[in-house]
Amino acid sequence: MGTQAETEKRNEPMKRILRCHDFVKNDIIRAENCYLYDKNNKRYVDFESGIWCAVVGHVNPRINKRIIEQINNVVHLGYRFTNYLAEEAAVNLLDTISEKGGKCVFLSSGSEAVEFSINIAKLITGKNLMLTLSESYLGAYGSAGMKTDKWAKIDLRDCLNCKEIECFKDCTNLKNISWDNIGAFVFEPGSSSGKVKFPPKKLIQLIFKEIENSGGLVIVDEVTTGFGRTGKWYGFNHYKIRPDIIAFGKGLGNGYPVSAVAMKNEIATELENNKFRYVQSHQNDPLGCVIADEVIRIIKEEGLVNRSFALGSKLIGYLNELMKRFPFVKEVRGRGLMVGMEFSKSNHNLDVELLSNEMLKRGFIVGVNANANVIRFLPPLTIEEHEIEALIENLGLVLERMN
Repeated sequence: MGTQAETEKRNEPMKRILRCHDFVKNDIIRAENCYLYDKNNKRYVDFESGIWCAVVGHVNPRINKRIIEQINNVVHLGYRFTNYLAEEAAVNLLDTISEKGGKCVFLSSGSEAVEFSINIAKLITGKNLMLTLSESYLGAYGSAGMKTDKWAKIDLRDCLNCKEIECFKDCTNLKNISWDNIGAFVFEPGSSSGKVKFPPKKLIQLIFKEIENSGGLVIVDEVTTGFGRTGKWYGFNHYKIRPDIIAFGKGLGNGYPVSAVAMKNEIATELENNKFRYVQSHQNDPLGCVIADEVIRIIKEEGLVNRSFALGSKLIGYLNELMKRFPFVKEVRGRGLMVGMEFSKSNHNLDVELLSNEMLKRGFIVGVNANANVIRFLPPLTIEEHEIEALIENLGLVLERMN
């Protein structure tokens, strides 16, 4: 028999954890690829990749091998000391964005990477006004998290509903923007706070041209859309633009907290010439850099970007078949393995949170945005097709009950 403390720990495993959100009390104790297992050994297929992080699968053996090797050497260094591992990771990362002459810094979270990007854009341009799309998430804190003062926003909903074939500068959604005052356009090329919405290509190309002509910069937030998630290496690849600064997170560490910012060489040169200074405790840490480097190598060597495109196309096709069966399905939208299904408000029997819970009972973890009436699917890029087929079969049965 265990002690009272051990009994309490088993019965209330999050008792001493601050409750900032709801918990699902299934006590996950181990994971493998796209699977999670609870304390009763029930298996769940993770169609959320944790929080969209485990792009190469949970407990990836190649990453674990590199971690074990590295923790037996050095995990953390003071920021003043050089290490070749950071350089290797930077070279590999810059290669994925075709910016071999650029420079990187490795940080700890996607929110930090976005905030860092915004701050250097302000320094480079001397302009404090940032522009973004109305439904962008961008970050959990700071200027990007608040998006109140010193931010201009374009209403993405108006643009998605627009019937015009072309976007024009005098469009009602764009005409009041003071382009000359904008330091940077901070572009999130998908997700839209978990609603899985993708901005129109013509709109983004127009904004890019206007920002470029007015001396501003383009920052792309690839925290959720990077590393093959959308069927291309990065979300911005769907728009044929070349960003000045890119923020990375989530998939870069496959669940380990490492992020990065990459920038063109001319931006890095200007920062360094002006003796720009930024220091934090885990900047360019060897362990984080090793993990980031291995994630990129796995994606390249195992062809996971193309795999994401192929499997995503099949998943979207299966979901479209369900939409034909159930008229309360309003829309299916996706790129690669970032896919959402939105429901109309007309079916009062359908509750997306209840739907998510029913799928969980059946062993499938799917994302949900209750306010938008959306469920979403962002599995590891290593998921097998038969698990996608099983998801569709079970989702169809649940929707039938709610019809």
